Amino acid sequence: MTLPPLAAYPALRLRRLRQTDWVRRLVRESVLTPADLIWSMVVHEGEGQVPVGSMPGISRFSVKDAAAAAREARDLGIPAIAVFPHIDGAKKDAEGTLAHDADGLVARAVKAMKDAAPEVGIMCDVALDPFTTHGHDGVVRGGRIVNDETIERLVHQGIMQARAGCDILAPSDMMDGRCGALRTALEAEGLQDVMIMSYAAKYASAFYGPYREAIGSGKLGSGDVENPGDKRTYQMDPANHAEALREVALDIAEGADMVMVKPGLPYLDIVRQVVDAFSLPTFAFQVSGEYAMLMAAAQNGWLDEERAILESLGAFKRAGAAGVITYFAPRAARLLGA
Repeated sequence: MTLPPLAAYPALRLRRLRQTDWVRRLVRESVLTPADLIWSMVVHEGEGQVPVGSMPGISRFSVKDAAAAAREARDLGIPAIAVFPHIDGAKKDAEGTLAHDADGLVARAVKAMKDAAPEVGIMCDVALDPFTTHGHDGVVRGGRIVNDETIERLVHQGIMQARAGCDILAPSDMMDGRCGALRTALEAEGLQDVMIMSYAAKYASAFYGPYREAIGSGKLGSGDVENPGDKRTYQMDPANHAEALREVALDIAEGADMVMVKPGLPYLDIVRQVVDAFSLPTFAFQVSGEYAMLMAAAQNGWLDEERAILESLGAFKRAGAAGVITYFAPRAARLLGA
């Protein structure tokens, strides 16, 4: 087929809308702002900040530093912080007993952050893996992660977090029925205003490695029958997409207020499908491995660090996400405010 010369289409010059910064901003289809960010943060028992080797620029925060970070989030326009604990290995056990300790690290961090900046939302991870010696998200019996006994412990954990002042419970364990159990317990305890953001489509991904270092997670697959080698029996198969929609539908039916896809960039297709299928705020988690890859490439001079950060975060908004949980939150907020 022979097309007429370009002169035959005088109106078709899309570059007209790209020629200057002001017109690019004027016609931009998706916009990233600090209000789209949830700051992913690891807290620890000690003093000061402890760098995480596999995540350049990221440190574990003391409770005091976490409180200061809450004030920083407020000043930067970041609406919420997601808290993850680093627990001393000597205090862990196979059952994750400390997960619901009302005087433990998570409770103290939440209280300190809410006292420092009550207008900043606090989201807590509901899962046992930071507290177990084996590093799994639930109770292990005979080499299997058992569903219902795990949920009983998750409910105690979630109620403790809510009483400490947590605004959003974020169950990341991928046990069946945990959202319904948490919602029922919250209602029964008079905590009906506490929200649930479900890790609804959480994949058994290779991108979680640096996070496991950050929280000092137990080593999977130690050889003991009570320590399975991976999480594939409860986290989703990366090959599946229709299953993600079923997972999301179940969590919505059980009372989730918001849902999440994890990891982020490798699963933008899932984000888009969930957004299109359900009228519920959908978030994505730009996980530790995604952070580490971008930073490693930037430090080697292979990527423009600032542009790569904002471009990667903008991809979530373009895919339809309401927001993104990210370790880049304070850096991105500063860049967006520049």
